[in-house]
Amino acid sequence: MVETARGRGHDWPSAAPSMYSHGMADASSSSSDSCNSLEFAASSYLRSARHQPVQWHAWGPEAFARAQAEDKPILLDIGAVWCHWCHVMDRESYENPELAEILNRHFIAIKVDRDERPDVDARYQAAVSSISGQGGWPLTAFLTPAGHPYFGGTYFPSDDRYGRPGFKRVLLTMAEVWRDRRDEALESAASVMAAVEQNENFAGRGGVLSLALVDKLVHSILKQLDPRNGGFGSQPKFPHSGALDLLIETATRNGNESARDAVLLTLRKMSQGGVYDQLAGGFHRYSVDERWVVPHFEKMLYDNTELLRNYVHAYQSFVEPEFARVAHEIIHWLDSSMTDREHGGFYASQDADINLDDDGDYFTWTKAEAQSAMTAEEWSVAGRYWDIGDLGDMHHNPQKNVLHIRVSVAEVASEAGISHEEALARLASARKSLLQVREARPTPFIDRTLYTSWNAMAVTAYLEAARVLRLDSTREFALQSLDRLLIQAWDADAELSHVIAYPDDLVPSLRVPGTLDDYAFTVHACIDGWLATGKMAYYRAAIRIATAMIDRFFDGKACAFVDIAQQSDETTQLGALTARRKPLQDAPTPAGNPTAAAALLRLESLSNRNNFRQVAEETLTAFAGVVEHFGLYAGSYALALTRLLLDPVQIVVVGSGTEASRFEALATARFAVNKTVIRLRQDQLLADCLPEALAETVTRMPAPEGATAWVLICRNHTCLPAITRSEELLEALESAV
Repeated sequence: MVETARGRGHDWPSAAPSMYSHGMADASSSSSDSCNSLEFAASSYLRSARHQPVQWHAWGPEAFARAQAEDKPILLDIGAVWCHWCHVMDRESYENPELAEILNRHFIAIKVDRDERPDVDARYQAAVSSISGQGGWPLTAFLTPAGHPYFGGTYFPSDDRYGRPGFKRVLLTMAEVWRDRRDEALESAASVMAAVEQNENFAGRGGVLSLALVDKLVHSILKQLDPRNGGFGSQPKFPHSGALDLLIETATRNGNESARDAVLLTLRKMSQGGVYDQLAGGFHRYSVDERWVVPHFEKMLYDNTELLRNYVHAYQSFVEPEFARVAHEIIHWLDSSMTDREHGGFYASQDADINLDDDGDYFTWTKAEAQSAMTAEEWSVAGRYWDIGDLGDMHHNPQKNVLHIRVSVAEVASEAGISHEEALARLASARKSLLQVREARPTPFIDRTLYTSWNAMAVTAYLEAARVLRLDSTREFALQSLDRLLIQAWDADAELSHVIAYPDDLVPSLRVPGTLDDYAFTVHACIDGWLATGKMAYYRAAIRIATAMIDRFFDGKACAFVDIAQQSDETTQLGALTARRKPLQDAPTPAGNPTAAAALLRLESLSNRNNFRQVAEETLTAFAGVVEHFGLYAGSYALALTRLLLDPVQIVVVGSGTEASRFEALATARFAVNKTVIRLRQDQLLADCLPEALAETVTRMPAPEGATAWVLICRNHTCLPAITRSEELLEALESAV
């Protein structure tokens, strides 16, 4: 099936065979002993194609200059190292000498890693969606030498199949169109570019910023709830983390029972399903069915960090031990598989499979495989608990089971005639046994690229989890990763790179500039770093990066942020990058505009810099007239708007030791978007050790006589008298938040 872009496109028909090739195919398996120019690329996805007979170019001025000099159209392939069908098309078409010869003769071929260049991907997704009504990966587009698309689609089989034209026919037809019907191609390209210009270039200033707008978005999300299986809509099902956080916020702020029930149902069903790795922890990218049973098996960093926050926020608010367990397991998987433990940093993704003949075999089990891995006692509970049977769940091999929870531990214990505690012990032992066997299997490839925005998201998630779950090592690793980000991706010219580091310290020929997401999420991470440590270096970095974000990305005429840095001469942008995007919808990560607005609002409440609030308010106003139509994809917008409209509440816990920790735990309970919990030592209560707005209020408050720990609750630049008793703190929190 074609890898879909969330919020766009559809899955490939299930009748298609499931094949996959390893993202880092060895040179010996290539049909060519020579390398194309991708030999010099740093991206894992691009390097996987360096031995193909296609004369690939990376995205850059050299490729476009050659296309114009030779008057050839461009064949653009956009994919990712984790993308199933990208590798199918590589194997079927791009490693086929006959097709490669046609392609090299008639086209200039450009290959793009969508993780490395999300700015390029977003625009051509919009282009191909306007042409075919569907987006996804692999994205296959035919461009004029200027980079304007005149035809495109997603996966094309090598010959006519599945109701789709074969790639050879498509190549020859598109070459003929450019040669003999150029006017048609140029007219089509102009029309498509107009559509790209309109995509997410919203103008909706007629709306009113109010909590009523937030309620409309909540209502729209709840209308799409699957009341049986949780989640939203039918198949395929994505997590929609922004929407889940919005429902948690709504449930805790105004007691909305429907929002609460929707979150509880969805988080439980997801963690019980096959979309969750029942053995090692961590979530796969999405489920192909409405019951969360059969996933696309790739695991993405951004999904897991945002879901980690969902489960932590839900645990804060609803005190469900299962949510804390899932959060711990996500962290354990990230720690063990997806992090550079020595230097800090979070890896980007893990592939679903290891080769074209594989479809999730690393993660799935036949009944015989599972039984042979376990003792009879373990099997007596694990087989039933994880629904392992003769007939499994996978289309390509019906004997293969995706582990998912179908019955409760209590039911399993009752059926086996054992105690609840014994059932838990056997399940824990069975998990270890299965993991030991699974770890002996060939492991799907992990892309060890460190992307700035995704790492910043991970830092925020780890610091939030560390505070709520009391995990010192998680906190320390997050700070180590944040330090690496600031050292390696943030330079003296006040610019962020999109990539912190590539695998094996490879150096790209062209630096990839940071996008709006990189800046916005890094501002959040720096604020969270200051909250976790009280170190002013993090706060000052947040101020500098936020200022650079406004300077580079804020469009003063449209009163909103664009996704790539504005240039004095926009004509220097290549291809569709001339289109100005103002991202609003969460797909798949939280959208850039509301994320930037929320970051500025957080900083304004600490710094008293009114221009930060002004830019945030203008940004949210720019979309107010259209955002209610985005419902499920506007969770981060609604959260940012809530933050704007509610007074910020700052809870300052002063002191060290057990009493201060108890106060912090009480203050942290219940997720609220407008609440900030700050832990300070007594020696940090000095003006030069605090952000400006906090210094104005906190330093005026006298320390209570004889107290070693106390709490200040501040709102509207005014603090309540110091609180020294837990009961008093709980009462004050109830009325303040």
